[in-house]
Amino acid sequence: MADPKSPPRRLLPDLLVALGLLLAGLAWLMGAGPLSLMAATGAILAYALLALLLLRAWSAPSGGFGWPNRVTLVRALPACVLAGALMQPELYREHGTLLAGLAVAALLLDGLDGWLARRLDAATAFGARFDMELDAALILVLCLGLALSGKVGAWVLAIGLMRYAFVAAGYWEPRLQQALPDSHRRKAVCVWQVLALLACLPGVVSPVAATWLAASALLALTLSFGLDVRWLLRRVR
Repeated sequence: MADPKSPPRRLLPDLLVALGLLLAGLAWLMGAGPLSLMAATGAILAYALLALLLLRAWSAPSGGFGWPNRVTLVRALPACVLAGALMQPELYREHGTLLAGLAVAALLLDGLDGWLARRLDAATAFGARFDMELDAALILVLCLGLALSGKVGAWVLAIGLMRYAFVAAGYWEPRLQQALPDSHRRKAVCVWQVLALLACLPGVVSPVAATWLAASALLALTLSFGLDVRWLLRRVR
């Protein structure tokens, strides 16, 4: 019989609370008009996938989920709504400002989880990975939304897929799996790509302007990854 205090069991209350918040938000968005049942279903499926991954990945031997991770989980809720909206791509064309607002809400909470982890001395490798993977998933969702809406060409997916391609390349070249040092350049590029993608969403931004914004983010990201790859390949293990 499973231990009642096992990590998955202790994680369930947090997941259920977050699910309740998500359902309340979806009900409000559907009542306001812009969100369809299909998009709401997609958001719930995105959350179910997230919950499954968390249950499989979290293996803290003691203690609860922790407030920093709870903040990150709340930050994941607007990302799930944005993912659900992919099932109704016209939302990205007709309600881009609303979706940009949801992405901004997720962005504003970014950093709060890290601050809490330091403040409460609750920093963990799991928490750092959870935060990083959520950032990467949000960027990929925004790229998919822009591509499916037709506002930016399909090449914008390169922004969201580049990080995953880098991780996959590490399986063929072990040197790419080495830890990278902290870099202000890398952080600045990350912030710019998110801001550029957010700026592309509102309807007042023309497709031409959105294309230039996304292209600048892709160029900066490509140069940044190129510098990191060169540093890793030249480093003596």
